[in-house]
Amino acid sequence: MLKKNLFLMSAAVLVLAGAPAIAQEAAPTSGAPAGAQASAPAAAASATLQTGSTVYDTQGGTVGTIESVEGDFAVLSTGANKVRLPKSSFGTSDKGPVIAMTKSEVDAAAGGAKVDIAKVVTPGAKVTDTSGNSVGTIEEVKDQYALLATANNKVRLPISAFGAGDAGPVIGMTAAEIDAAAAAAGASAGADASTSTVTEQPAQ
Repeated sequence: MLKKNLFLMSAAVLVLAGAPAIAQEAAPTSGAPAGAQASAPAAAASATLQTGSTVYDTQGGTVGTIESVEGDFAVLSTGANKVRLPKSSFGTSDKGPVIAMTKSEVDAAAGGAKVDIAKVVTPGAKVTDTSGNSVGTIEEVKDQYALLATANNKVRLPISAFGAGDAGPVIGMTAAEIDAAAAAAGASAGADASTSTVTEQPAQ
């Protein structure tokens, strides 16, 4: 079993009003209907992010409205919550900007961000994705980072990358997406991928 100890940063959902950050990986899924599936790279998606734009989920449902665009970030308002997302979190569709979370998932994630996440991300905690599927287990928590073990990799993530779900920590990436990110990070690090370490700056 290939084990990697990597610093991976997922796109952070920053709830306005100073709440802790939680993870939200917003790459649209390949199984989305043609009308809602992302069809252009992030650069093209950024061009469609304008104040007042309606944002949809990958099934075509309305998530909210872009309230403002600030540099590499956009503030998305669902009506109940406002969250600050990297532009790279959005895809494009025939209808407009797309994000890989429904309105209810964004609102739930925003609510979870208000919880003391350090009390949720603890050794032995089972981590799920936003659909409730198993991602892995927290093996270690040190300083502001948690070591997450999937079936194939070990990745070190900031505690702020997790949200609080009903059954424990939630992260906005599936196990497959984390493994793919780990593989890409290991490949870019060189031949000895099993010991490579990738460090990325958190989103500001």
